[in-house]
Amino acid sequence: MKPDRHLIWVVVLMVLAQLIAFYLVKDLDWKWVIFWAYVFGSCISHSMTLAIHEISHNSAFGNCKAMWNRWFGIFANLPLGLPYSISFKRYHMDHHRYLGGDGIDVDIPTDFEGWLFCTRFRKFIWIVLQPLFYAIRPLCINPKPISRLEIINLLAQLSFDVVIYYFWGIKSVCYMLAGSVLGLGLHPISGHFIAEHYMFLKGHETYSYYGPLNLLTFNVGYHNEHHDFPNIPGKSLPLVKKIAAEYYDNLPQYNSWIKVLYDFVMDDTISPYSRMKRHLKGDVKQE
Repeated sequence: MKPDRHLIWVVVLMVLAQLIAFYLVKDLDWKWVIFWAYVFGSCISHSMTLAIHEISHNSAFGNCKAMWNRWFGIFANLPLGLPYSISFKRYHMDHHRYLGGDGIDVDIPTDFEGWLFCTRFRKFIWIVLQPLFYAIRPLCINPKPISRLEIINLLAQLSFDVVIYYFWGIKSVCYMLAGSVLGLGLHPISGHFIAEHYMFLKGHETYSYYGPLNLLTFNVGYHNEHHDFPNIPGKSLPLVKKIAAEYYDNLPQYNSWIKVLYDFVMDDTISPYSRMKRHLKGDVKQE
């Protein structure tokens, strides 16, 4: 349980890579802007959201420098185009403390989502629209007062977007936003959203994935290990599995996020309702 200093340099390089991409796409035809947004930008954007996930657990600078992690999260947020980091931190901690908590854990789909997206075609549309639901769901399930840091996150992001538009034009801005939306929707990496907690098997609430996409996602696939030890950086989660192999090797697991997406759509017994929901007793203190 110690900071991962390499995370800092990886994030800096990812931001620089996207800045170079913003410059390179500014004069391309629109079809190529969208093509590269999906093929390259979406991978970087989704990977950056998972870097922000690591930063939300103070993995960059450690728990003793919590505010350094918050500022660094705002910096990592810049190439995504939309303010995300600070709000994610606030809600993600609830996900760990009250996993499946009704009215608290905003990772749980709403009743409306479960009711509407119940056929194969509708579930496919739901996967495409996942970024929209992840953005709106907190406002419906567990709205929180806007914090000072969220306002700073918003202003920093808007300023960055204006600078990109001023110097490189609308195509660079569209590449940035399209990469974020496409990367979090119908994309192989997005399989982790469903793989982590959707109950394909009764009695098993959390699942790990041990495939190659962990290399792009800071080992978020090691999800049982992450929930057991949320203060251990993703870099070290494979070591957790190795040390405690007798606890993890026999648990249900995945080797393909693409297959998870396919099975979710095609299996008529699985839907957004396929989550463990807990009705917590008593008052739960909120931040």
